[in-house]
This record gives sequence, C-alpha cells and structure tokens, in this order.
Amino acid sequence: MHSYAQLLQKVNEKIANNHFGSKPDELYQPITYMMSLGGKRLRPVLTLMASDMFSAQVETALDAALAVEVFHNFTLVHDDIMDNAPLRRGHETIYKKWNMPVAILSGDLMMIKSIEILARTNYTPFVDLLEVFNTTAAEVCEGQQIDMNFETRQDVSHEEYLEMITLKTAVLLGASLKIGALIGGASKEDANHLYEFGKNIGIAFQIQDDILDSFGEVAQVGKRIGGDIASNKKTLLLIELLACAHKDDLKYLQQLFGETDETIKINEVLKLYQKYQIKQFAESAKQQYLNTAFNHMSQIQCAEETKSVLISTANELMERMS
Repeated sequence: MHSYAQLLQKVNEKIANNHFGSKPDELYQPITYMMSLGGKRLRPVLTLMASDMFSAQVETALDAALAVEVFHNFTLVHDDIMDNAPLRRGHETIYKKWNMPVAILSGDLMMIKSIEILARTNYTPFVDLLEVFNTTAAEVCEGQQIDMNFETRQDVSHEEYLEMITLKTAVLLGASLKIGALIGGASKEDANHLYEFGKNIGIAFQIQDDILDSFGEVAQVGKRIGGDIASNKKTLLLIELLACAHKDDLKYLQQLFGETDETIKINEVLKLYQKYQIKQFAESAKQQYLNTAFNHMSQIQCAEETKSVLISTANELMERMS
C-alpha cells in the first residue's frame, strides 16, 4: 500500500506534466495558474487510495484522479466569483487576477477538460465512470444553488442543511473513492460501500468545520472564530438554536442578526449556544455520520491491511480538525 505522501507526489507530478492547452493565452493561463496553487489534493489522493485497495497498479487511476481534481478546481473558480472572494490559498483568485468573463470561461473549460481527462482512463465500461462523475458534478452544482438559496431564508431545516452539505461537499469525496475503486477492480457493492464511506466522512467533516468556526482556536482553524455567526450563516448549530430556543431567547437572537458590532454578536450567540448545549448536539450528529461511515468500511470485502491507509487518513483529518 502507498502512503498519502507517496500518492500526493504522484498526483502533483501528474498535474505538473499535464498540458491543458495554450491558445488563446487568456483562456489557458488561468487554468494552469489555478492548478498550480497546490492544496491537500485530498480528492485525487482518495481516488488513488481506493484504487490501491484493490489493485497494485495505482497508476491506472491517475487520469481519473486528475479529472477529479480539475473538476474540483473548476467549482472553486466559480465559487470565488459567486462569493466575491479576492484570495484562494493565499493567492489572487482568477477573476481578481484577470477578470470575471475570463474566470467564467476558463472555469467552463476546466469542466470540459475534466471529462476529457477522465476519458483517457483505461476502464471498461467507461460509461460506469462517466455516470458517477456526471451525476456527482450535477449534485455539486445543486448543492451550491441550495446554499445560495439559504442566504435569503430564515426557515432552513436540519434536513435541508444536511442535504446541502451532502451535495455541495460530501458527494465528491464519495465519488472520488468510488471511481478509484471501480478502476482498481472492486465489485460494484464494494465501490458503493466506499462511496458511502466517503460521503458520510464528508458530512462529518463539514459539521466539524461548523463546530470549529464557533468553538475552535484561531491557530487551529486558520481564520477568525465566529465568522459564521457574524455573517448569519445557516450552519447546523444556528439551525438547531433556532429550532430549540425559548421564545424570549429566539426574539433576542433575531435582534442579534441585525447587530452591527460583530464582537457583541459573536459573544452573545455563543452564550446562547452554551445555554442550549448546541455544541454537544453538533458533536453527536457528527459522531453518527462517522459511525455510519465506518460501518460501510467494515462491509468492504478486502484484506483489512488494505483499508488501513484510508482509515488512518480519515482519522488524521478528523483529529487535525478537532
């Protein structure tokens, strides 16, 4: 079995050696720029990791891994436009470095290129990979739209929020694993268990991210604490508070939504979180998804030692975020 670091090196080499195109420069330079910004490359590494569980020839999944990463970066290019974000991984976003039309068009081409790269994969029937890839791509877009819809709504339910994070974030983790497993020769049943493992881990990651935004440390989170509270973002924590708060506290919370002093808003909402044990609620929800994920992992029919790297990776990511 390969380690995360070994698989990451293979992914980075694949990205560095891939030629996306050259003319016109304004169309292709942003793609090369975006793909050079680095990051954990979690999704393509998961693709290789899943393939490695069933086959010693992990290189056969490299094109699929690259396709997953190009698609993921396409979503980031367009997300940055929608969020009006000036920086991505400490560097100017494409629409800031070039302009919005270039960012839209380059992002569109990245989506096209991701399918083109996926088609290089030597897997039969290819339609099985394409179905997973395209279904997931559509779901990610659906999740992004649902998330934007939440910005103008006050009545978001737990179920709606969990659907949103599943579509926007978690399904791509699941698909990354499923595609790699299929290429590695896994049965469809095992590939589906890996998909469910990745999806449920992804949901747990997002809930943990919500928790850390309110209860973490600045050095740990890498951003200010309480940013979600300051922006009235619909997280699982806020949705639960809205659902369980006493009417007087609920009235006060509604007033806090309009509070212009962010320090006051954050501190007062945190007091309400503590009063209603919101952190404990979120921790319990996170654990349920982790339990579901590892239940699916236990049902995969392969040697236990071949699961070890993926299990360790998931545990390390959760510990890094806790």
